[in-house]
Amino acid sequence: MQPTSPNAFRPTRNAFRPTRRSVLLALGGAALAGCGVPAAYVEPGDRAGADLSASDHRLTWANWPLYIDVDDEDEKKRPTLDAFEERTGIAVEYVEEINDNDEFFGKISPALMNHQRTDRDLVVISDWMCARFVRLGWVQEMDRSRQPHVTRYLDPLLREPAFDPGRKFTVPWQSGITGIAYDKRRLGREIRQVSDLWADDLKGRVTLLSGLDEAFALLMQGNGVDITRWTADDFHTVCEQVEGHVKSGHIRRFTGNDYIKDLSTGDVLACQAYSGDVIQLQADNPDIEFVVPEEGAELWSESLMIPNLARHKTNAERLIDYYYEPEVAAELAAWVNYVCPVPAAQDVLASSKDEETAALAEDPLIFPDAAMRKRLAIARDITAEERVEFAKKWNGIVGL
Repeated sequence: MQPTSPNAFRPTRNAFRPTRRSVLLALGGAALAGCGVPAAYVEPGDRAGADLSASDHRLTWANWPLYIDVDDEDEKKRPTLDAFEERTGIAVEYVEEINDNDEFFGKISPALMNHQRTDRDLVVISDWMCARFVRLGWVQEMDRSRQPHVTRYLDPLLREPAFDPGRKFTVPWQSGITGIAYDKRRLGREIRQVSDLWADDLKGRVTLLSGLDEAFALLMQGNGVDITRWTADDFHTVCEQVEGHVKSGHIRRFTGNDYIKDLSTGDVLACQAYSGDVIQLQADNPDIEFVVPEEGAELWSESLMIPNLARHKTNAERLIDYYYEPEVAAELAAWVNYVCPVPAAQDVLASSKDEETAALAEDPLIFPDAAMRKRLAIARDITAEERVEFAKKWNGIVGL
C-alpha cells in the first residue's frame, strides 16, 4: 500500500518540535575520561550483531515526541508508518522516549560502552550528539545498496557534515535552521543581521538559546566566522560579547523552547529561534518573521542511526530508505513543518489540490530557496577535547 495521496495532507498547527535544550555537562568522550572512565571506543569489526531481519520482521525505533505524522482523528495512527508496515510486513515498535539528547545518551551509553545491545534498532538524535556516537564507534555503517532513495534524494547541503563525511553512519530525519525570530509589528522595523539584535531599542527584549550547541554557531556567523571551521578563539570572542550583553541588561534571559511564549506575549521582541517553531507561530500571528541573517545561519539535523549490535539492521535500513521516497517525505513534511531533507518532495506538495498543502511547497522554512541556501552552513561540531572547557565557560555565562 502506498502512503496517503498528497491531496489528503493536512498540516497541523500544534506539532511544536521537541525540546533540543542541552544540559551540556557531557557524559561522553572527554567527560567520561575526565571521570577516570575510559571513553569506550568500539572498533569497526565489533559493531555488528547477528541480523535477524530475514526471519524476524520487526524493528524498534526510538524517536522524539510529536516528530511523525499522526491521523487527525486517531492519534494512535501514524499514516506513513502504518503504510510502511502494510507494504513490507515489518512491524515497527515506535517509542517516543527521547526528550533530551544528554538524557538519552545517559540512558543507553552503559550498554554501548560495554558492548551490549540497546534493544533499539533505530534512534533519532541531534547531529551534535550523533557526532559523539560516531566518534565513539557506537553506531553501524549503513549499507547504501539497500538505500537507493537516500543516495538519490538526500539534500546535497546535508551530505557532508564534518563528523560524518558522506553520511555513512547517519541519515537526516528532519532538518531545521537556527536563525532569528522577531515581531515585525511590535518592533516597527526589519532585522537583517545578527548585529541588529544589539540595537538600543531591543535592550531587555532579546533572548538567546541556553544550550551551547544550539546557540554558538549563529553568534559566530554574526562575527563573519566560517562555522564549518571555527576556532577556539572564535568561541571565546563570542563568549566575551555575550557576557557583555548580559552585564548591560540587553539580554533578557536564556531559553529552551520557551522563547515561543515570550515572543507570543510580546515580552520579547527578537530571539534566537528554530525555523520549525516559527512556522507554527506564524499560523496564529503573521507578524512573526523568521530571518536567515545576511551573514548566514546554521543548518542542523536530527538524524537516524543504527546502534551497535542492533538485531534488525536490514529492516532499519529499509525503513530509512522508505522515508526518502519523495511522496513519503512530502507527507511527513506537511505534518511536521521542518526543513525537508528531500528537496524532491517540494514538487509533490506543489501538485496537491489542497491550497493549504500546496502553499507549503513555497515556504522557504520547509524548502529553502536558492538565495537562502547560499547562506546556510553546518557547523563544525564541538570535539570531545573542547567540550568540557567550553561547556563550563558557556554555562557560567548562561547560569546553568
